[in-house]
Order: sequence, then C-alpha cells, then structure tokens
Amino acid sequence: MRAIFFFLRLLPILVLGGFLHYVLPQHDTVQITSTEVIRTDFSNLNRIFYAQADNGGVEQATRDLRLINTTKVRTYLLGFIPTDRTEVMVYRNEDTGWIWPPYFKFDSADLQAEASAAARADGWYSITHYGWRNRWLSIYPNAVRITPVDGPNPGIVPWFNIFFFSFLFVAFFVVRGMWRQFRERMIDPSIDAAEHQFDEARAGLAQRRSGLRRWLDSWKSKDRQ
Repeated sequence: MRAIFFFLRLLPILVLGGFLHYVLPQHDTVQITSTEVIRTDFSNLNRIFYAQADNGGVEQATRDLRLINTTKVRTYLLGFIPTDRTEVMVYRNEDTGWIWPPYFKFDSADLQAEASAAARADGWYSITHYGWRNRWLSIYPNAVRITPVDGPNPGIVPWFNIFFFSFLFVAFFVVRGMWRQFRERMIDPSIDAAEHQFDEARAGLAQRRSGLRRWLDSWKSKDRQ
C-alpha cells in the first residue's frame, strides 16, 4: 500500500519532468551530413508530437516533412557531459507558429537552406531543438536554430534552462508561502469556526436527548406507581 501511495505522489513529478524535458530547449553538437524532404503520414500515436503545417499552409493528414540528418556527439546528464563517441540523429524542421510550444518559429525554409549549406561546409554546429527522437513512433526533435561552433566540445551553457529552473525554484517557495498565509488567514479560521459550530450543535443535541430521556423516565416512574 505504501508503494502505491509513493507512486501516486511520484507520478505528477514524473509527468511534469517529462513535459519540461520535451518542451525546453536543448543543444546538440553535430556535423550535418545531409537534408531531405519526405512525405509523412501521421497516425493517432505520433500526431501529437508534430507541429502544425507551415504558417500559411493548410493542415492535412499527409504532408511534406523537412529533415536534417546529422552525426551527433553523445552526451550524458542532459548534454552537460560530452563523450568521444558519436551517433546519428535526425531532426525535423517545422514551424511552431504562435501556438505551442512558444518558440515562434516561422523560418523553417530558411533554416533548411542553412542546414544544406552546413552539410557542404563539413563543420561543427550546435543545433538548438526541443522534443524527442523515437524510432518506434517515428518522431523527431524539432530543430529551432543552427549555430556554428569551434569543435565537437564547445562547452555550451544552457542559460535559458538555468534561469527557468531558478525561476521555478523561487516561484515554488513564493507560492508555498502565499498559500500558507492564505490558509492561516482564511481557511484555518473557517475550519475552526465550523468545528466550533459543530461542537455546539452536538452539545445541544446531546442536551436535548438528555432532557427527552429524563422526561421519558418520569413517565416510567408514574406507570410503576
């Protein structure tokens, strides 16, 4: 039973952590090998992991999808520790528009041209992206920006994520303090007043029951006489 309660408490944290890991920007150091455009059929399983059609286009069940093929430096701890090994990674290149997530990306065509030029240059680049790569569901992280770097280990600091989690940490304690003050000023007095009224009502009911019992006992005494 304790394991079930522990899992129920841990589940919201896991859901929030997975959500933030998906939408927050990440940085991969890559060599771009090629670019391509494929025709994609979306299913009910993977449609949620794709953005809408390019700004000005019509949303359909089947559409062209821009891809950026790369060789990525493998990392650990969400990209903070690079290794000497590489792996292939494919990124999609879609507009996010004004909806979600709020990257306000409208230049996927220009970014595809930059990626094609980078593939011919044969250098190292940092790709800012969000999302996950899952081969079973055929989903790809969405590339947001391509930046040239000096080598395979440029030491990029994710400042946005640092500021975001710092703000989240401070906001948690601020909201926690506000909730405590609200509970002490509004909720606890209301609960105390309700409990006091309940105690008074219970005491009054007990008193009426006692009076009724005495009245019935008085009639029993008369019957015996």
